[in-house]
Amino acid sequence: MYIIGIDIGKNHHEASIVSPKGRQIGHSLRFATTHKGADSLISFIFKNIGDSPCVFGMEATGHYWYPIYSFLKFKGYTIYVINPIQSDSLRKMYIRQTKNDSIDSFLIAEVIRFGQFEATSMADETILAMRQLCRYRDSVVSSGTEIKLRISTIMEQIFPEYGKQFSSLWLGTSMGILEKYLTPENIQNAPIDELFEIIKDKSHNKLTIKKSVSIKDAAADTFGIKIAQDAFAFQLKQLIDRLNFLNEQLEALDHEILSYYEKFDCYLHTIPGIGMIAAATILAEIGDIHRFKNSSALVTFAGIDPTVRQSGEFNSIHNHMSKRGSSYLRHAIFLAATTCSFHNSPLNAYYKKKREQGKHHLTATGAVARKLTTVIYAVLRNGKPYEPKSFC
Repeated sequence: MYIIGIDIGKNHHEASIVSPKGRQIGHSLRFATTHKGADSLISFIFKNIGDSPCVFGMEATGHYWYPIYSFLKFKGYTIYVINPIQSDSLRKMYIRQTKNDSIDSFLIAEVIRFGQFEATSMADETILAMRQLCRYRDSVVSSGTEIKLRISTIMEQIFPEYGKQFSSLWLGTSMGILEKYLTPENIQNAPIDELFEIIKDKSHNKLTIKKSVSIKDAAADTFGIKIAQDAFAFQLKQLIDRLNFLNEQLEALDHEILSYYEKFDCYLHTIPGIGMIAAATILAEIGDIHRFKNSSALVTFAGIDPTVRQSGEFNSIHNHMSKRGSSYLRHAIFLAATTCSFHNSPLNAYYKKKREQGKHHLTATGAVARKLTTVIYAVLRNGKPYEPKSFC
């Protein structure tokens, strides 16, 4: 079986053909990321090895490998997509550690030939679609967080006392008032009845007119900036409009993600601390659970396995997480682990146990994340809802 290693690039790829005995066949081929370039790859293969059976290997380099993967998959070829870390390990075996596209494509083929790799599974189209949406959602949430930071910065300058009026600046009541009045001067000059109508509507009658009086008093006595109010108000208006737009997008996006998640017979959402969107994100990043031989392999894939530092008689007791593998999966698991740490569940008890042992909060949360990953593995492997068990 011949192996074609492809080094992925943005505008060009490089391909090398390697025989079953590890001998490179001919020179490598540099081809463009176009239909014409992909066709030249097929011609290159036929010219060198004819119709001989072959498989392809490539690295998961950003998103640039998707088109050539799709092209080759459509033609019926077997393709192995590997983590770049695996080819880096082989490269380090070479004394000169030379790096160029031709050598890289050969090394990728060698990784496949040796068989010491774990392929990235594309699974099916539904998983890929859900993965794309979940990753896009992550960027939308990040954009919203950035906008919130900008709004907070402005409010700390023009009306620093405002945030103390609410448990959170982002409550519907708070944002409703800001959207209507923008500046403390406008709040101060607003009719008390008009202000109260907004508060009553947004809080669903939970707040009384006393809150209106309190906010107006704070606005009248604010120590915020009194100059350039129009500029601050203009900026605040645009930021609030952008935040509202992103929230609308997020709502539609969540609906779309869940429509994909519900197509799977998956029970990740039955684990305490993992909501439906988090479950969809985790499933999208993992794909087919059967490509992991055990929970430890999944822990490694998520990059929450500890690094090992050992030299001679020295063994480090302060090991850090490797942070390799899928950063999206690691982020989703850590968010869920943080929730589980304070949720009424066995994982909460496990977190408390680690804290009682003198572990730092982040260390204890990391331990919960690793334990949670084993639970995720079991739920996906068994295809059954989560069953509580003690981890202490």
